[in-house]
Amino acid sequence: MRPQVVAHRGASHDIAEHTLTAYLEAIGTGAGGLECDVRLTADGHLVCVHDRDLRRTAATKGIVSTMDLAELNELDFASWKNPWSDLDDEAPEVDERGVLTLRKLLETVADHDRRIELAIETKHPTRYGGLVEKRLVEMLRDFGWDRAGAPVRIMSFSFTALQRVERLAPEVQLVQLFDKPNTWPMLRRVIGDDWVLGPGIAMLRDHPRLRASLLRSGRDIHVWTVNTEADLQLCLDLGVKAVISDRPRYVLDLLDSRFGVAE
Repeated sequence: MRPQVVAHRGASHDIAEHTLTAYLEAIGTGAGGLECDVRLTADGHLVCVHDRDLRRTAATKGIVSTMDLAELNELDFASWKNPWSDLDDEAPEVDERGVLTLRKLLETVADHDRRIELAIETKHPTRYGGLVEKRLVEMLRDFGWDRAGAPVRIMSFSFTALQRVERLAPEVQLVQLFDKPNTWPMLRRVIGDDWVLGPGIAMLRDHPRLRASLLRSGRDIHVWTVNTEADLQLCLDLGVKAVISDRPRYVLDLLDSRFGVAE
């Protein structure tokens, strides 16, 4: 079975993560889905940022949850990826300032002429707790994407966060992320019957007994972050439904060589 290829924070191997340019590049290469992390700003906006602070991606010690959207839009989220781009003729051109909002990403996907799915991860712990999921579901309702069949799924390492989404929007697909094998015995007893499993690839590599247990569960499996041919082969052996990759074009090329070019 050919899995869906989901671009992890966009085409983030080559272009700064969570920038619109990274997502447009992933769409252009044919990725079937886009993955993003969301955090809530101090004035209530959902923005696409992975880390709680901005040292890595915007060269400041600021904390996302304590800053307004206007303050975040004064920052440069792109230059860190290719700091010597002015001297490299082959470096991707990224002319962006400010933070990417989730609404902008949803609008980009909604306006496209083919179906592109979104895998949205809510980050926890956060000072705003369940307000993150509440705001997220409200936004999905604005797009009519809180119902079965919508091109959206919500992911989290927090079981409690996914329970909140299930109460607020019971038809939205949920993905339980985890990266420690000793959490699986507990999770398999409590997660919803139709929840998807989201294990990390490093954990799957190191724990063959866990791989076998996940297969026996009969659940759909979405694996992160798959960037090599060997890891893709492991996922194919497991029959996973989606692979989340920093290198969507590379993984698509590998799949095309095995299954033929996807229509």
